[in-house]
Amino acid sequence: MIIDPRQLDPGYFHGRPRVLIVLHQETSTPGRVGQELIRRGFALDIRRPRFGDPLPRTLAEHAGAVIFGGPMSANDPDAFITREIDWIDVPLREEKPFLGICLGAQMLARNLGGRVYGHDDGLVEIGYYDLHATDAGREMMRWPSKVYQWHREGFDVPRGATLLARGDTYPNQAIRVGPAAYGVQFHPELTYHMMVRWTTRAAPRMELPGARQRRDHFAGRFVFDPPVKAWLDGFLDRWIGRADDKAALADAAQ
Repeated sequence: MIIDPRQLDPGYFHGRPRVLIVLHQETSTPGRVGQELIRRGFALDIRRPRFGDPLPRTLAEHAGAVIFGGPMSANDPDAFITREIDWIDVPLREEKPFLGICLGAQMLARNLGGRVYGHDDGLVEIGYYDLHATDAGREMMRWPSKVYQWHREGFDVPRGATLLARGDTYPNQAIRVGPAAYGVQFHPELTYHMMVRWTTRAAPRMELPGARQRRDHFAGRFVFDPPVKAWLDGFLDRWIGRADDKAALADAAQ
């Protein structure tokens, strides 16, 4: 069953621990990550700073935060990009669960002084590509062998971060910072409908060097998506758990 938060009665979320969701386009959705958070009992507090939504000064009333991807670069001079990069200080300082996906991971790296950059040969990763867990990553959990990518830039591992997974074209694919902050270059949130939309609206990007052809995206999903979904389930259990657990901890602290 696919859960779309827009189709739920607002009362469904009343009193549930909230996760801050940062999106970058009017039509963007949190995809499977959002669906799985709802399934775990969380409410989604969706904000789009690009269109004027504010970001909270503290995450005291949120269980965690996710910054998703977008077509822009973490190096762009737009004010909302700078605000989001600076705002990541909040979950890092408060040691609240934070997850950056693609652009969000690059923003995390920038916040910590890391470099975000494109490949010297102009190579991109658009489609399914190999993923190699590091020793630290394997100690944490089992990782999929291939993941879905859609990016033209990567990031350096910033000071204080632990590399969890590597790639071939863009070597740094997943990092952990402190006890609860993670950045992943790939897209575990991708649903079938998102793949249809991305490969249709951004079809010219599949002509870039290194990109997979559209037919390969869908053929790859049939084979490679189940392990990615299993990884996401395990990751979310470790990263944020379930809303009932958070509520019990909050009640105990009162």
